[in-house]
Amino acid sequence: MHEDKRLTRRYLTLLVGVGLLAVTLFGGIAAGAVPITLHEVADVLCGLTTAENYRIIYYIRLPRVFCAALTGTNLALAGCILQGILRNPLADPGIIGVTAGAGLAAMALMLITPELTYFVPFAAFGGAVLASLIVFMLAWEHGIHPLRLILAGVAIAAFFGGGTAALSVFFSDKIQGTVSWMAGGFAGDSWRHVLMILPYSYVGIIATLCSYRKLNALQLGDDVAASLGIKVERTRFFLLTLAALLAASAVSVAGLLGFVGLIVPHIMRLIVGSDFEFLLPASAIFGAALVVFADMTARTVFSPVEVPVGIFLSFLGAPFFLYLLKRRMHT
Repeated sequence: MHEDKRLTRRYLTLLVGVGLLAVTLFGGIAAGAVPITLHEVADVLCGLTTAENYRIIYYIRLPRVFCAALTGTNLALAGCILQGILRNPLADPGIIGVTAGAGLAAMALMLITPELTYFVPFAAFGGAVLASLIVFMLAWEHGIHPLRLILAGVAIAAFFGGGTAALSVFFSDKIQGTVSWMAGGFAGDSWRHVLMILPYSYVGIIATLCSYRKLNALQLGDDVAASLGIKVERTRFFLLTLAALLAASAVSVAGLLGFVGLIVPHIMRLIVGSDFEFLLPASAIFGAALVVFADMTARTVFSPVEVPVGIFLSFLGAPFFLYLLKRRMHT
C-alpha cells in the first residue's frame, strides 16, 4: 500500500512537471518587450498565421526558449549525476569547478579565435573534463571524501575564474561581446545556438536516462556495486564524462549559470525519493521549467532593462545552498 502511494506520487510529480514545463514554455514565448497573446503563439506554432509577430516568435523567442529549456535540463542532469556518483547532495557542476573549467575554455576560444565559435561546445567540454579530472585527483585519498572534493572544487573554480579574469584583461578590446555571456543568459540566442547545443543534449540526456541502474547501484557502496557486476571505476568515469558533456553544452550557449544543478536534484529527491529511475526524468523536466521561468522573469520584471539569468539564479540559489550547508552541519 505504501509502495503504491509512493509510485503514484512519483508519476503525479512527473505529470505536474510536464504541465508546468508546457506552461513556462508558452509563457516564455509570449512574454517580452512586445507582449504576445497565447492565442497568437498557438496560431504561429500550428502554422495558422504569419502575422507581424511571427518573426518575433520564430526568430527570437522560440530559439531562446529552446536554449533555456535544454540548458536547464542539462545542468539539472549533470548535478544529479555528480550528486549520485559522489553520494553528496552538495555537489553540482559549479561548486566542483566543472562550470568554471568549461567557461574558461569557451571564453578563450571566443576571444582568441572568434571565427571558430561553432566549436565552443568542444572547447567547453574539454575544459569541463580537465577541471573534473583535476578535482578528482586532488580529492582522492583512499576514495572520494566529500569535504575534500568541495574544497578542491572551490580551489579549482577560483583558479579557472582567475584565468577568465586574465583573459578579460589581455583581450579588453574584445571583452564586450562576452560580458553578458559571463553573467549567464540567453540574450541574442538564435537557431544557431539551438543547433549548437542540440546534438550534445540528445546524446547526453539519452545516455543519462539509460544509466539510472548504474547510479542506483553506486548508492549502495563500491563493494556492493562491484558484487552486482558494476565496473565501479569505469562506470564512475563514464558518468563523470556525461556530466561534463551536459554541463559544457549548457555553458556553450548560456554562459556561466550556477545553482541549477544543485537546487533541482535536491528538491526532486525530497519529492520522488532517491531512485534514479524517477529522479533523473523529474530533475530534467523541472530543471528545464526553472530556467525557462527564470529567463522569462529576468527579462520582464525590470523591463525594458534585461537582467542576466545568471544573476537571478544566483540570488535564488545562494541562500538555498547556505540552507543546505547549515542543515547538513546539524545532522
